[in-house]
Amino acid sequence: MKKAIRITVSILAWIMLIFALLITLVVFSAEKNNGVSNIFGYMPMTVESDSMSPTFKKGDLILVKEISDVNSLKVDDVITFWTIIDGKRVKNTHRIVEVKDNDGVRSYVTRGDNNSADDDIPVSTGDIIGKWTKMRMPGFGKVLDFLRTKKGFFICIIIPMAIFFLFELYKFIATLIEVKKPETEEIDEEEIKRRAIEEYLAEQKKNGGDAAAAAGNAAEAVQDKAAEAVEKAADTVKEKVSETAEKTAETVKEAVTETAAKAEETAQAAAETVENAAAETAEKIEEAAPADEAANNDQEK
Repeated sequence: MKKAIRITVSILAWIMLIFALLITLVVFSAEKNNGVSNIFGYMPMTVESDSMSPTFKKGDLILVKEISDVNSLKVDDVITFWTIIDGKRVKNTHRIVEVKDNDGVRSYVTRGDNNSADDDIPVSTGDIIGKWTKMRMPGFGKVLDFLRTKKGFFICIIIPMAIFFLFELYKFIATLIEVKKPETEEIDEEEIKRRAIEEYLAEQKKNGGDAAAAAGNAAEAVQDKAAEAVEKAADTVKEKVSETAEKTAETVKEAVTETAAKAEETAQAAAETVENAAAETAEKIEEAAPADEAANNDQEK
């Protein structure tokens, strides 16, 4: 964690240093080039008015590039050039609306996108500073103007650079102290680490053995409980089967007894019916016998 923090702080310090060097280069190059900063052919410019709004606005930072052949400029290009405004020679950035050619001498009529009329003075090729690269940073022009002041340069450039060098000095001293430490301290530290690792592994091994024993005891307890549960279940099943068999036997016995009683009653009823029928038949036979005898006597006469 400490190493990561050190690396992060070091990276931030280098970024601050690079930024400070760039701003320093911009400021000093502007002083040597009539107020125009030039870094490898590119010039950062602060927009001073809203004459080109909404393309870019006052306070924006735009990037202008030097032109090797000014005759290649055409209508609709946006250029930065020197001009006279209110009796002062100042920089201006407007769009080309017309290209004039008088006997091989070119000049350019310009106009701001937010203006209704062309600029009063055509731009000659010698007054052209560069062509807008269409790159802008909204509001950053004010920051650049502040950095160009003595106060801004001191706060944003001198102080960060001083902090950077102090930080690097601290790193250098810390490295020297680290190198001069006796080797015995390193050996002691390695020995302490080794012993700590051995103790940790032994503790883990011991904890692992205790855990294995506990697991074995738990398994035996589970087996005992399972055996008891099986025995109880078997006894319960036997009891249920015995009760069911007894109930079934009683039910069958009662059904047989009831059926026998009903059969006996049916037999008695049938016997009585047969006896009654026989008696009636005998009576009818006795009544028919005298009539047959009388008929036979009449035939004989």
